[in-house]
Amino acid sequence: MEKLIVFLPLIASIIAGFYGKIIGNKTSQIITSLFVSISAILSVYVFYNVIFNGYTDNIVIAKWITSGLLDVNWSIKIDQLSSVMLVVVTLVSAIVHIYSIGYMSHDPHQPRFMSYLSLFTFAMLVLVTSDNFLQLFFGWEGVGLCSYFLIGFWFKKPTANEAAIKAFIVNRVGDFGFALGIFLIFYTFGTVNYEDVFNQVPKFQENKLIFFGIELNVISLICFLLFIGAMGKSAQIFLHTWLPDAMEGPTPVSALIHAATMVTAGVFLVVRCSPIYEYSPIVLNFITVIGMSTAFFAATIALVQNDIKKIIAYSTCSQLGYMFFATGVGAYNVAMFHLFTHAFFKALLFLGAGSVIHSFHDEQDINKMGGIYKHLPFTYALMVIGTLALTGFPFLSGFYSKDLIIEFAFLKGNSFGYYACSIGIFTAVLTSIYSWRLLFKTFHGEYNNKSQPISNMHDSPIVMLAPLVILAIGSILAGFIFKDLFMGYGSFTNFWEGSIFFLEPLTTDHPPGYILYLTPVLVTISIPFSYYIFLKNKSFINGLVSFNRPIYLLLKNKWYFDELYEILFVKSSKFLGKYFWKKIDGMVIDRFGPDGLSKLFKYFSIKAAKFQSGYIYQYAFVMLIGFSVILTIIIVK
Repeated sequence: MEKLIVFLPLIASIIAGFYGKIIGNKTSQIITSLFVSISAILSVYVFYNVIFNGYTDNIVIAKWITSGLLDVNWSIKIDQLSSVMLVVVTLVSAIVHIYSIGYMSHDPHQPRFMSYLSLFTFAMLVLVTSDNFLQLFFGWEGVGLCSYFLIGFWFKKPTANEAAIKAFIVNRVGDFGFALGIFLIFYTFGTVNYEDVFNQVPKFQENKLIFFGIELNVISLICFLLFIGAMGKSAQIFLHTWLPDAMEGPTPVSALIHAATMVTAGVFLVVRCSPIYEYSPIVLNFITVIGMSTAFFAATIALVQNDIKKIIAYSTCSQLGYMFFATGVGAYNVAMFHLFTHAFFKALLFLGAGSVIHSFHDEQDINKMGGIYKHLPFTYALMVIGTLALTGFPFLSGFYSKDLIIEFAFLKGNSFGYYACSIGIFTAVLTSIYSWRLLFKTFHGEYNNKSQPISNMHDSPIVMLAPLVILAIGSILAGFIFKDLFMGYGSFTNFWEGSIFFLEPLTTDHPPGYILYLTPVLVTISIPFSYYIFLKNKSFINGLVSFNRPIYLLLKNKWYFDELYEILFVKSSKFLGKYFWKKIDGMVIDRFGPDGLSKLFKYFSIKAAKFQSGYIYQYAFVMLIGFSVILTIIIVK
């Protein structure tokens, strides 16, 4: 069964990719959607088995590498953590596959698209079921490669190609750190298998290592390098710039990347490596700072963006920040809880946005929408549910998971926890404001699109709306149903035992009442406030923008990170490349290498050609010279 979960998406990808033209568009869509759906159903069964029967297993498929100390298997590890990820990945992927049947119905390359989606799913499944860091790295690079394929799927569109290259390169920066972390793990522990590494960590917690001339704690250095990889994959601040540009790909790609696969890999990595991170408080504090900074930073940018997909993309970036600072304060299970609930409402919002874009014939600017809630009633209702869940409205899924992150940050009891708690509350308010801004400007107010009449607006076909209903149910109920399971309450007190390590048990204390009620109250108040400033009194926003023009431009230009990187890395790299090309490659290597040799041969060829004059006396002279040379050689010997 476990093998089917992992390999059915790969089989579907091969069939659609290599035989798509033979079997046709519709058959390719059906096969890929069916195989991934079967994988999702089996994943739910495995998850059920893990919850109620305590099922765990490590299925060795084959010996992969055996060389000296390096002994690596290709395995499928089933435990509490991997079973949660299996459900998230396969369920959202199956929904995205089915949704894509309608969304990509007019695309001429449907089999290739479906093949990429299934391959993406397979790579993520390999990642989450690995029992060693090398297999994890294989899946890690696999999702990176598939993201390149999918973001640049419309390869005739220059911006899509640029976005795909940008995502690939930025992730290589993070992956370089991740690879160094794996090398250091093998150097330190002599193995890359999870269990063997985790068991040895306490013995090495005081070991030091000279790194670039600086003496560092080896465990902290490993944690730091692994987290650099997580920062790139999960788009944390400084390595986040690829994420909004990735919206150039088709909307189903955005949903799959942001809700269930690529960006969640970094959070999964940190949680999986909790037996290492628990012995490095300094790196956990660093993760807390990066997480809370990303949550705030991305939320501020989302406030002023006008592209419907980019607003949701920055929302993903912000929510990932919440997950990371949850891991930073040691609440790994709470981070996984938010990852689980986030998958439902973020996929719902992205696919709902796709439904809107589909109705507007690929228009994504919310300023060119408005007044369509009566024309797209189902999409509107579903996006309202997704927005409520994202903002943490009471009793929806985001309410349970996000508020728990804020509470545990406060209960951490140190300055990092208090800062994270404060920023988490403030960011929750910003999240509510930009989320309702998106909804009100898209569905309410005046209709602002001049390219097509409002009478043409209509809801998407059932094949696109039905998957959204499933996600909406998850957005409403997932938090309430699974809160005890993820938190280890009631009969689930030992649920995470063996898959998440806590050096000290999580506190069971309750924060003060104002911490419990402050966020839901502010989130609720922000709904009428957003309605007023974005619909009823637009002059308030216009005046605010005019008064704070520099701040507005800072947020509008995404804190100028792209411009800064353009100066520091892109232009400098181009300058160095041009210099080495002209001065080193051209004037040295080419001059004395291929170009020099070719000129030399050409010179002697021209000289030699002069002997071919056709005059007998010249030929006789050459023969005489040759005979003299041969005779001289013989005599000398």
